[in-house]
Amino acid sequence: MPWRAARGERADPYRVWLSEIMLQQTTVRAVAPYYARFLSRWGDVGALAAAPLEEVLKAWAGLGYYARARNLHACARLVVERHGGKFPAAEAALRALPGIGGYTAAAIAAIAFDAPASPVDGNIERVVARLFTVTTPLPAAKPELQRLARTLTPQRRAGDFAQAMMDLGATLCTPKNPACAFCPWNDSCAAHARGDAQTFPRRTPKREGALRRGAAFVARRSDGYLLVRTRPPKGLLGGMTEVPTTEWGSEFDQDGALGCAPRFASATQKKRIAWRRTSGVVRHVFTHFPLELTVYIADVPVRMPAPKGTRWIAISELGGEALPSLMRKVVAHALDKKRD
Repeated sequence: MPWRAARGERADPYRVWLSEIMLQQTTVRAVAPYYARFLSRWGDVGALAAAPLEEVLKAWAGLGYYARARNLHACARLVVERHGGKFPAAEAALRALPGIGGYTAAAIAAIAFDAPASPVDGNIERVVARLFTVTTPLPAAKPELQRLARTLTPQRRAGDFAQAMMDLGATLCTPKNPACAFCPWNDSCAAHARGDAQTFPRRTPKREGALRRGAAFVARRSDGYLLVRTRPPKGLLGGMTEVPTTEWGSEFDQDGALGCAPRFASATQKKRIAWRRTSGVVRHVFTHFPLELTVYIADVPVRMPAPKGTRWIAISELGGEALPSLMRKVVAHALDKKRD
């Protein structure tokens, strides 16, 4: 990542924090352009704290796990209000900030302040699990892996050590086909000695949540405007932009879906708005459950007022909205069916 400092030098705490928050459950490839845009727009924590939350959510749109963006903004404001615009160096003080857990606090402390902290990400978990042949499956093994990682962390240049461990896991001690012959620790690695390094770390099979269903309503005005609304500030996709939808649930009633469609009222419009169900569904997978949305579309006259709690936005300006990936799929599906 671009925040990487030269060997022996400390990295900018703001850049370390920003990149680590973005990298939570997200790949470097996906994060890189967002990270560059955020730094270009908000070069320090003070600038980010002064930005409206709506603008931060718009810039985050498409990266997923949107609670991170809300916590990012809240954290920036607290750093300015409580710490004079400078990140604290102590792990405990860092963990008291919104969105910063044990790993992120340790990463900032070690990499930005050279404190003897032990950040343990997925790459380091894999290296440590193989070094010590930890058979306890993840996620239950996390405390044991963190304890073992602390036994390896040096008192000096802990930041360099943490980055080296991350790189080792990303480039040599990979999930599949680890390059053990080139590893500087192959003589000390218990899993390599056993010949089964690839089987570590062990994992408990994930349980997929129950499928939820719902309906989405895409109303398009004849002048190229789309009806949208803002989700509540807390909860799933909090504060993001969406087209109106029903509730999402495992017992969704498709026959009653149109009863939840936006209701238009106009003194000059006597003709009832006709909603048409499109073929197929939009599928999306959240962390805890998969979702299927049936999409309805409707053509609306130019002067039709937006129902309460909604607003019209030009389709050409959707790219600047805080539109999550799910809603991008819904809009693309609806506009594609519109052309059929």
